[in-house]
Amino acid sequence: MSVSTGRDQVLTIERETKLIDLSSSLIRTRSYSGEEKQIILQLQQIFKDKGCSDIHIDELGSISVCFKGKRDGRKLLFDSHVDTVPVTDPSGWKHDPFGGELINDRIYGRGSSDMKGALAAVITAVESFIEDTQNDFAGEIAISGVVHEESFEGIAARNISSRFQPDYVVIGEATHLNLARGQRGRAEIVVETFGRPAHSANPKAGLNAVYKMVKLIEAIGHLSVNHHPVLGWGILELTDIKSSPYPGLSVVPEYCRATFDRRLLTGETAANVIAPIEKLIRKFKSLDPDFRARVSYCFGRDMCYSGAEIEGERFFPAWLYDEEEEFLQRACQGLKKVGIDPQMTAYSFCTNGSHYAGEAAIKTMGFGPSRENQAHVDDEYIEIAQLKGACLGYYGIMNGLLDGNIRL
Repeated sequence: MSVSTGRDQVLTIERETKLIDLSSSLIRTRSYSGEEKQIILQLQQIFKDKGCSDIHIDELGSISVCFKGKRDGRKLLFDSHVDTVPVTDPSGWKHDPFGGELINDRIYGRGSSDMKGALAAVITAVESFIEDTQNDFAGEIAISGVVHEESFEGIAARNISSRFQPDYVVIGEATHLNLARGQRGRAEIVVETFGRPAHSANPKAGLNAVYKMVKLIEAIGHLSVNHHPVLGWGILELTDIKSSPYPGLSVVPEYCRATFDRRLLTGETAANVIAPIEKLIRKFKSLDPDFRARVSYCFGRDMCYSGAEIEGERFFPAWLYDEEEEFLQRACQGLKKVGIDPQMTAYSFCTNGSHYAGEAAIKTMGFGPSRENQAHVDDEYIEIAQLKGACLGYYGIMNGLLDGNIRL
């Protein structure tokens, strides 16, 4: 038996109040990458208070919870990360970055748009959907709160997908209530040159690694990058350079390292992205017997609050689905039934979708409140209208993908 309801019944005044209060509460809990323990414990208590029995915190410290419908069906995962970038200069904020203040229909604070508002909307939407359907839906729903996404997109998410094995993933990163069907990927490319130290008063006795690097950087700057009609350009941009020893103190530098940010397009692999730079290095070696260099991907390592190490090569692939894919169309129809008519878009930045779609080939979409340009800025905020729209949208997506018994 189906239940007939409308937007006002989906997001009642009581539910709206809970949504706003939950968003503010999450924002007030500081959760920099590697320092997410308090917000994970906060979420654990929230889920316990809601009567959830299947709550799991993995070795890296991410939390996930699962709800099963009365009927067999597909598994849907709502992915959110709980870590934020730091507030580097609180004096640059007009509002308390951890106040969660509601002012003129906006909630201010670090993580409000990226992405605690989305997580609060997911929790509220799932609770409402289960209550309204009385668990009469086909499949399972999971919510994740993933750690260390800001510096390791997709790596902690591997544990979530391994445990839950979803058929569909909804990334809650900001889309301004549009439906993202892909994203550019990201890689950090490290180029190193090697010389020989000498006193700078007698430089010919050494080999200056910086001079070697300058030539290589100039050549890399002339490499062409591909363009995708949806995802845009595959950017290759120098982001830092350093030499050793530093400070030099009258020493010819024997080592130089440069890092490039590479924005990836679909079809680009770790091997073919780095190949043009490897070719340049071989060319310089053939012309100069003293030229020594190498290129690789940055390998990151950090400590999680749980005590476990998170590590991995910084290569996070791009992904893109055709807008006619059935799961996207069903999600789109679910959104329209709650009054949201989304455009099909793509993220310009990297998300946990690099794992779900890019590595694991799980059908993935992005849908979330606020705009991309609200991420990582001073006086970050989320609009209440966007927050409410996201809650309605998640409800509609569940109803569309899991054959909920709600007639909207």
